[in-house]
Amino acid sequence: MPKPLQERIDFYYNEHGYMVFTAHFLLERGYCCGNGCKHCPYSYEKVPEPKRTALLASRQSDNKEEQGL
Repeated sequence: MPKPLQERIDFYYNEHGYMVFTAHFLLERGYCCGNGCKHCPYSYEKVPEPKRTALLASRQSDNKEEQGL
């Protein structure tokens, strides 16, 4: 039986009310599902092109904004 999900550890709700899985949950799952999850720790390896490239570019620009670059 799978363990119950814990809010703020395995997921959170975004400003639109959608459940978003955390990198912690995705790492425990053990693989990229190919859906383009926001916190994918697997570099979107199973997401088909050109979506994969767009997601990686978006992540890179988000990281630069967070660092104030």
